[in-house]
Amino acid sequence: MRDVGIDRRVFLRGVAGVTGGALSITACGSGTDRTTSGTRSTRATGTLVVRDSGGVAGEAKRKAVYDPFTKETGIRIRVVKMLYPEMLDRIKAGRPPCDVMDTNMSDLLLFQRAGAVEELDHDRLRNTRNAGIATSLLTSYGVGKEYWASVMAYRTDAFGGRRPESWADFWDTGAFPGSRALQSAMDWPELEFALLADGVPMDRLYPLDVDRAFRALDRIKDSVRRFWDDGNAPGVLLDRKEVVASTVWSGRLTRLMADGAPLAYQWNGARRQTNGYGIPKGASNVDAAYRLIDFAMRPEVQAGLARIYPLGPVVPAAYASIPSTAAADLASSPGHLQTGFDLDIDWWIKNQAPVTRRWQEWIRS
Repeated sequence: MRDVGIDRRVFLRGVAGVTGGALSITACGSGTDRTTSGTRSTRATGTLVVRDSGGVAGEAKRKAVYDPFTKETGIRIRVVKMLYPEMLDRIKAGRPPCDVMDTNMSDLLLFQRAGAVEELDHDRLRNTRNAGIATSLLTSYGVGKEYWASVMAYRTDAFGGRRPESWADFWDTGAFPGSRALQSAMDWPELEFALLADGVPMDRLYPLDVDRAFRALDRIKDSVRRFWDDGNAPGVLLDRKEVVASTVWSGRLTRLMADGAPLAYQWNGARRQTNGYGIPKGASNVDAAYRLIDFAMRPEVQAGLARIYPLGPVVPAAYASIPSTAAADLASSPGHLQTGFDLDIDWWIKNQAPVTRRWQEWIRS
């Protein structure tokens, strides 16, 4: 069972329902009755500490989420950047470094299994009710809030006008010649792309056939120039023509493309994941944590973030106010739901150690 899969039919029905505009947003449970929910009628003071990844995405969250939240509630947001191992050590020692964790849902599941996250009271999250959010994102350990994806990126001037349309094309260095880049072991190894290239149907990927995946990877290894270990690296490699195609986290090329770089995404076979909010065990400002999480799930807040940084909303009603040009870069847009798949967190957590070890050995071999 997948923890963060999108129910495509439910989500698409929700998106279709927003075509009527603002009335549909209200009908989809946007939490517009903020007097009863307490988010606009009650102002507070103090500081809420939030862990996020910083960078350009962090700047976008400051503008679209944190500052509007502070303006409405009076609660200031202080951000800390910290990786999973250090956060877990601090929580287990009784010194949680934050009140809210903004991180991948797979990390939140690991925190839950380590007894390091508070069990959420969903009655305190009114904006998630009847909002069309996939039930798999409303867990006891976290609330999924935005989709992102690992996708293919390529130089549009590299193949004589032809464009790769699948992972099979990415693997086909005869028809699409040139150097490639793949992700290192900084996230789940990209075995799914190898299997798709080898002909495995997208709806039959899991459980992954690891041996078959590595046999497929062997066929392309001589063309892999770099194994990138930084989210900005694929854009640099492509822009400098060091490679002609690479895996990349969606959104990381948007600025380069806006500046005229001849780059494009290919969304067929995109591997979706979800970021979410969780509350660490022993957090000192739980009430404010719930208020921020609930605030961030409003359709207008989700849309505001998506307009300035390409993270896909989990609330279908958000798409009512997202331009089609921006929606084209979002992992949860209707156009991309049918062409990608959801990473199976349970499978990866169960198999992480041996598969990652084998991946690292393969890279070094």
